[in-house]
Amino acid sequence: MFAITQHSFGGPEVLVGTEIERPRPGRGEVLVRVRAAGINPVDAAVRAGYFPPFPEPPSVLGWDLAGTVEEIGEGVTRFEVGDEVFGLASFPAEAGAYAEYMTAPDKDLAPKPRALSMAEAGGLPLAGLTAWQALVGIAAVQPGQRVLIHAAAGGVGHLAVQIAKARGAHVIATAREANHPFLKDLGADELIDYTAADFAATAGPVDVVFDLVGGEYAPRSLRVLRPGGLLVTAIGHNPGLTADEAERHGMRFETVSVTPSGADLVSLGVLAEAGKLRVHVEREFPLAEVAKAHTLAETERAKGKTVLIP
Repeated sequence: MFAITQHSFGGPEVLVGTEIERPRPGRGEVLVRVRAAGINPVDAAVRAGYFPPFPEPPSVLGWDLAGTVEEIGEGVTRFEVGDEVFGLASFPAEAGAYAEYMTAPDKDLAPKPRALSMAEAGGLPLAGLTAWQALVGIAAVQPGQRVLIHAAAGGVGHLAVQIAKARGAHVIATAREANHPFLKDLGADELIDYTAADFAATAGPVDVVFDLVGGEYAPRSLRVLRPGGLLVTAIGHNPGLTADEAERHGMRFETVSVTPSGADLVSLGVLAEAGKLRVHVEREFPLAEVAKAHTLAETERAKGKTVLIP
């Protein structure tokens, strides 16, 4: 089968197309014919060797997938050959979604929502699970709460806007002005152009902040939180804050570390089928052009998701 392999850490140029042996599913696994594979910022970090634990080269990148079940491993009862599925497979261990076929634990997969195309479903898992596990699993967002989402037009952010809105929240989003119509269409109630206004002076008071920027955004976000409010960050390498620092200000601070979950994917699928969750795919690339896709993802501001089509 055709796959994208890397034999060393480095820039996009280390991603090379080659023919490798097609894998076989083990116990509790299925073999999936990959129809779409989402690209996430962590992919580039792993490619460059910046995100431990990471698969040591030679390896095949990719965790987001959507496709069709081709073969069933021993003990699998949730899926049958021919089923359309999507998921975040085996993260952060090597999964190999940048390929025509890959094996995945059946517990990491869910039925593909009929409301989503293969490309949309392939771009949803990691970003969608990050947003869901932050806003539902950690923050337990409730109707009427005010939720501030930073970097709201990106892969995680645009899904977070919709999830918070589906939970009945009043959603405030930071993004460049050019992305305001996009976010308004997704349900954002208030929009702040972070290049022209100080969100810390205009957004508050809020109950929950979901930070997808990190660094100095975190301490500034404390200024808009109500007493006892919660800041959830998805930025592990430079969160800009600690739980102790937040507590000294009477606030709470948590970090979301995305975990594969077929059950959470089912919940995201329910929202998609109800018309409450759309996945914006900004770009699609053939698998063979993955180096170009990585280069653009690292040099341009992201809006929605970039997806590979094997």
